[in-house]
Amino acid sequence: MPEYLPPNLDIIRPILWDDKGLLLLDQRLLPWREKYLRLRTWQEVREAIRSMVVRGAPAIGITAAIGMVLGAERIKARSRRDFLAKLRRVGEGLKKARPTAVNLSWAVERMLERAASEELSPADIVEALRAEALKIWEEDIAANRKMGRLGAALLPEEGAILTHCNAGALATGGYGTALGVIRAAFEAGKKIEVFADETRPWLQGARLTAWEMKKVGIPVTVIPDVASGSLMHQGKIAACVVGADRIAANGDVANKIGTYNVAVLARENGIPFYVAAPRSTIDLNTKSGKDIPIEWRDPKEVHYCGGKRLTPKGVAAANPAFDVTPARYVRGIITEVAVAKPPYKRALKALFKETP
Repeated sequence: MPEYLPPNLDIIRPILWDDKGLLLLDQRLLPWREKYLRLRTWQEVREAIRSMVVRGAPAIGITAAIGMVLGAERIKARSRRDFLAKLRRVGEGLKKARPTAVNLSWAVERMLERAASEELSPADIVEALRAEALKIWEEDIAANRKMGRLGAALLPEEGAILTHCNAGALATGGYGTALGVIRAAFEAGKKIEVFADETRPWLQGARLTAWEMKKVGIPVTVIPDVASGSLMHQGKIAACVVGADRIAANGDVANKIGTYNVAVLARENGIPFYVAAPRSTIDLNTKSGKDIPIEWRDPKEVHYCGGKRLTPKGVAAANPAFDVTPARYVRGIITEVAVAKPPYKRALKALFKETP
C-alpha cells in the first residue's frame, strides 16, 4: 500500500496518508484513547476540521491540502476547465470549516494555484496535487525544526516555560511550533520544564500538551488557566511561548482564547512573551487584529465537560474560540527564517524576502 509520508515524520503522528485515504488521530479522545479515523472524502475532511478531530493552524492546513487531493480524485469532469471549476468548489467548502486559522485558506489557495499552473490533464492534476500536499507537509516539519532551533536560543538555560493551548506535533505536521521551541531547548541540554495552562473549554493544554510532553520526556505541570498570573508574580515562570492561528501585518496575534490574558500578565511581571509560527500563519493582507475573523463555537462546549453539564439549565454561555494579542505585548515572533522583533510591520514583511 503506497504511503504519502514525509521522510522525517515526528514520533507523534497526528496525520497519516495512504492510497485508501487520510488517517487522523482523533484529538478529541486524547489522552484516554489513541484512535485514528479513516477519511475518504473531502466532506469528511471538512467535518473533521470543523469538529476538531484535527486542530492547530499548520495541521489544519496540511489536512485541507490532503482534502483537496481526496476531492480531486473523485471529480468527474467533461474538460480541464470543468475540473478546475469543481476543484474550486471543493476548496471553498473546505475553507468554511474554520475561519480564523489562515493556514486553511493558504493551503487551499496554494493547491488551486498548483492545479492551474500548467496545462495538465485532470489525471495529471491529481498527481501534481498529491505531490504538492506532501510538499506542504514536508515544508511544515522542516519549518518547525528550524524555528525550534532559533527559538531555543531565546529560552533560559534553566526554568519553567509557560505555554497555552497546544502548539506541538499534534497541531502541526510534526515536532511543533511553540512546543518545538521548548523541545529544541530541552534537546540542547537546557534544564527546561513546562507549565501548561489547561485551556478551557477543550482542555488542549491539560489533555494534549501534557500528553505530548510526557511522550517526549519533558517535565510538565498542568495548571488552571487562572493560576498563571500568580505563578508569574511568584517568580516561577521564566518565559512564555505560544503558537498562533493568524498573525496580522502589524504583529497582532490571534491564538486560542486566553492567550491575551497570558500576554498581559507576562508584560506586567516583566516576563518575555514569544509567539512561534511558520510564515504561512502570517497574513500580510490582514492589517491588524481588528480585521481577523474570530470563530465563535457552540455554547455547549462551555456548558459541558466530559459529558457532564457544569452550568445551571437556562443560563447562557459565550464561546469565542480565539482572542487577539496586540503586537505591543509580543517580545518576538519566531519563524523558520528569523525571529522578528518590533516594529513588526517592517520585520514581518522582511521575513518573506528571506530564504528558509
